[in-house]
Amino acid sequence: MFLRQRVELEKDFYKNELLKMGYFKTPEGLQLYELTLSELEDIYKTEKARGKHDE
Repeated sequence: MFLRQRVELEKDFYKNELLKMGYFKTPEGLQLYELTLSELEDIYKTEKARGKHDE
């Protein structure tokens, strides 16, 4: 059960960071809560790499 909690905490972190960046949906129209941890992490890294965000 601990692993599941850890995954949910990490997903929450990425969702919150993406929301701060103004990212709400994927180009395919998926909401952030519909994505896996790895998808959220990939999107976060891509958005950070764009350099538009200061954090």
